[in-house]
Amino acid sequence: MTYQRINFEIQGNIAIIELNHPEVLNAVCEQMLNELKLAVLKVAEPNSGIRCLLLTGAGRGFCSGANLADRKRRMDLESASKKVDIPFFLDDTYNPLFLLLKELRMPIITAIKGPAAGIGMTLSLMGDIVIASESAYFLQAFRNVGLIPDGGITWLLPRLIGLARAMELSLLAERLPAQKALEWGLINRVVPDNDLLPEALKMAENLAAGPTQALALMRQAYWKSFDNSHEQQLHLESLGQQQTASTEDALEGGQAFLEKRKPVFKGK
Repeated sequence: MTYQRINFEIQGNIAIIELNHPEVLNAVCEQMLNELKLAVLKVAEPNSGIRCLLLTGAGRGFCSGANLADRKRRMDLESASKKVDIPFFLDDTYNPLFLLLKELRMPIITAIKGPAAGIGMTLSLMGDIVIASESAYFLQAFRNVGLIPDGGITWLLPRLIGLARAMELSLLAERLPAQKALEWGLINRVVPDNDLLPEALKMAENLAAGPTQALALMRQAYWKSFDNSHEQQLHLESLGQQQTASTEDALEGGQAFLEKRKPVFKGK
């Protein structure tokens, strides 16, 4: 398939998706969303051989939020046909993408430079590991255009940094520089601008060489921990251990430990 608003590349067992509309700092349009969903579905195919997803943006920024010109065009079309339905629009576009990313059975790294604003901030935080350049910043820009946050960020932010900080970011719409985001525990690492992609690829290679099935169940367990009771989480861990115990990677890991060598995981 030919993509226009994303670049999609596979390097070995790593998939790299790059948002590709640098003229508007990769603002998200409907076409970009559709292409993202198709690419993530391809990554998720059981026989794809992909064991890590790296998500980044072309040009000077990660994503400046929703492309308001694209949204206005759609709203004008729907108004003309008397079919304005914002919930349907979100349920039909953004929400399926975030659910796909949440359920993906491999680690996700997001590499952030420049702005990660509005829906772009939500997308950036879907990474299991979030690496930002020194010039990156995060912005809950919705209040600036008279809208409320969406994409699930009102669920995610309080769980990552607490209610007070989530409220502050959303109500004041102030930029959160990468270093402060790191101090708040919102992201994992901050690196010099020129080191962003090399560091992200190095991390992706590390994760892609890991026990993929265990890593997939690990990330799912942490997502579910937000809502599970302690007892439910204990049971979930037991089920996960049962699923991973007989995998080739678990057998290799145990054998490598006994032989005092580095394990060679195959993602099986």
